[in-house]
Amino acid sequence: MPSNKITLNLPDEMSDDLARIAEALEIADLNQAALLGLAEWIARRKSELDDRDPDQRYFINEALDQLAARKKE
Repeated sequence: MPSNKITLNLPDEMSDDLARIAEALEIADLNQAALLGLAEWIARRKSELDDRDPDQRYFINEALDQLAARKKE
């Protein structure tokens, strides 16, 4: 399965916060913590999109399905 790579340059404060959260939740590393944060953000916004435009429901569900499949690998 092809993967999409995103490179983020985080401000030091955000990176430090993410590292503290990852450590507290026993998440392997910053990349995994960032991926989980993004997945949570997408899930929260999904209902907002569904309410605005029912045609977008499949697009968001497909993205979440792909993310869930990657986590299982």
